[in-house]
Amino acid sequence: MNSDHLHCPLVSIIVPLFNAERYISEAIESVINQTYSNWELIIVDDGSKDQSLSIAKKYESKKIKIYTKKNKGAAIARNYGYHQSKGEFIKFFDADDLINPEMIAEQVGLAVKNPKSIISGKWGRFYDDDLKSFQLNEEKCWKNLNPIDWISLSWQYGQSMTQPGIFLVPRIIIEETGLWDERLSLVDDMEFYTKTILNSESVLFCRKSTLYYRSGMGSNALSGKSSRKALKSHYLALHLSTGYLINMLKNQTTMLCAANMWQSFIYEYYPSEMDLMAKAEKEIERLGGSNIKLQSGGITKFLNLFLGWKAIKQLKQTINK
Repeated sequence: MNSDHLHCPLVSIIVPLFNAERYISEAIESVINQTYSNWELIIVDDGSKDQSLSIAKKYESKKIKIYTKKNKGAAIARNYGYHQSKGEFIKFFDADDLINPEMIAEQVGLAVKNPKSIISGKWGRFYDDDLKSFQLNEEKCWKNLNPIDWISLSWQYGQSMTQPGIFLVPRIIIEETGLWDERLSLVDDMEFYTKTILNSESVLFCRKSTLYYRSGMGSNALSGKSSRKALKSHYLALHLSTGYLINMLKNQTTMLCAANMWQSFIYEYYPSEMDLMAKAEKEIERLGGSNIKLQSGGITKFLNLFLGWKAIKQLKQTINK
């Protein structure tokens, strides 16, 4: 791989870009402002219909490369960007997020000593484009862990945070594991990082690296969509990801974590696409059951005691129509 020298390997940062004209400059600037200098930024425009591409092209240079593709989704754009990259280490990064200036330097410092480990970091949300609203979202997996323990702790309560910019991944692991599943649109990051983490020696936590995850109505995130196509993608991503974990180690802990991920899926989407809900319920039964409850507050929590969560979700869907 191309690198300045042994201890400063080239890092490829790969960004799929789609209709992010409000955010792409900030994302690019957060890469330019890195204290680590040996990086290349590969931006793949996925058929943007706004000014995203023209804004990105203003930054084009020897280190910042811009490519254009027809709109086929982020997974295909990331895979294309990967094939253009030359780095020994890879960071996939979304066009509306930010990273702290020390992130790459600190993560590379760990990576060069542990070339078959994935480096993680801290993350938190900020809202309405205001960094002053940023708050860390501390997780139990924020420590050095073997792959199965990392996945199990991440999934413990039916949640999984695998926002791409959090991780620095050795190219050798991606070569061995495979790229992004191009069938997926929603939750494609869960599938990719589950299989990639499980094929690593360990996940090492870098406390001095932080991802700023843009959230709220102003975000360009796909995660706000709830079409049947999106739900089918989420279902397939869960099916694949839980399968990777159980195939590697099937015990009470891994089965419960996988079941909790399925239960969280049902809580999020019920009563939409009831065929997928029924399949998810069968997965939970096959895995031995889930132990997480629907998170609710206020009047919803009170009504849940009498009506049950399914009736509450059905009522909410009726009201929102």
